[in-house]
Amino acid sequence: MSKILENVIVLDLTRFFSGPQATLLLAGLGATIIKIDDPKTGDPSAFSPPFAGPSGISFHKKTDLDMGLAYLKRARGKKSINLDLKTPEGHAIFMKLVESADVVIDNFSTGVASRLKTDYANLLLFNSEIIYCSLTGYGSTGSEKNLKAYDLMVQAAVGLMSVTGEESSPPIKTGSPISDAISGSYAAMGILAALLHKEKTGQGQEIDISMADCLFSMVFDEPFDCYKELGIKQRQGNRIMRFSPFNVYKTQDGWIALGAATNSDWIELLKVIERQDLLNEQNMMSTGWRIENNESVDAIITNWTREELTNNAINKLNAKKIPCSPIRTIEEAINWNQLQEREMITTLVNPLSNSVITASGPGFPIKFSKTPVNYDQPAPLPGVHTEEILNKLAGLSKNELLTLIKKGVIGNFESLQSQKNNSE
Repeated sequence: MSKILENVIVLDLTRFFSGPQATLLLAGLGATIIKIDDPKTGDPSAFSPPFAGPSGISFHKKTDLDMGLAYLKRARGKKSINLDLKTPEGHAIFMKLVESADVVIDNFSTGVASRLKTDYANLLLFNSEIIYCSLTGYGSTGSEKNLKAYDLMVQAAVGLMSVTGEESSPPIKTGSPISDAISGSYAAMGILAALLHKEKTGQGQEIDISMADCLFSMVFDEPFDCYKELGIKQRQGNRIMRFSPFNVYKTQDGWIALGAATNSDWIELLKVIERQDLLNEQNMMSTGWRIENNESVDAIITNWTREELTNNAINKLNAKKIPCSPIRTIEEAINWNQLQEREMITTLVNPLSNSVITASGPGFPIKFSKTPVNYDQPAPLPGVHTEEILNKLAGLSKNELLTLIKKGVIGNFESLQSQKNNSE
């Protein structure tokens, strides 16, 4: 069956994580993603550490066939061309591509697209129905729109680091670059909504995605502005303000997470840990009291978990449908049957060596009953589709392509490798 976004053409000017995350999701849905990189610099992640190749994963290239691991994950299912947008010829070719495209997305710093004349106003001159998505740290409006940002700065800016971790610890970020992942997902959602709007009305539009906005919108579901009035600490560690118990607990051989979101859960939990005596204590049966006295509640749970093996505790809790989980390492999560059975762990291929590498990538997270979704092609060799795409969508002849390659306006994989070898 056809994929949902089959025949949708996306011109991808993004780099690093947030933008490539958006286009990776669109690729999984079937869109034709055309990665466009400068022939002089290429995609910075394509040949940057950590490297993956025939000799494994390392921070230093072991063979000439090694490629960047991040690129091999994020460029799956995409096509790659090299085009210098700063040259008159390159800009003209790009606008020729825009005429055939449905979407243009970039994650340039604010103002860069205007300088390159690839912003929405200029795109409209060539395609009145184009959808343009700009993904920046703080958005295209506001007094601090020009600040440069990476995930760490965004987590700091919106307050997430101030509420993450234990009360005695310094400010700490989440273990993965969550603002990149979230904003990329929001960008994909915005593009899908704009495509639906276009289908209904024939109108394209501009989409303004801010990493800070996206992360804050998720963080601020929690009423942190009310914590002071409620008399609770900003940092709750692994707890959550609305439930108790809700934490991680030491077992004989590891750790488990468990939580009681309702009094029914709490009653069943008391039965599992054989503390039915607490069923008659008014305070212990009050969710509000338990939240205000988390330490006392946690002590009761810990007295039970520390005498239990992890698997035994999990089995007992699951039998009573009490939300719980062992604290898995990433390696254990990769081997977890549930993720394996839902095809969330996929192999990665290095196209330079044409071999499967020892690292894995995430599968497509949304499952449909009637349409396929997957990354059915590995990351492309940088620039490998340049001639194909420019011939098909820009109408350039073989001779015109060769001339542009010699002038450095475009680059196919062979020309880029030649440049690299000459520089070495």
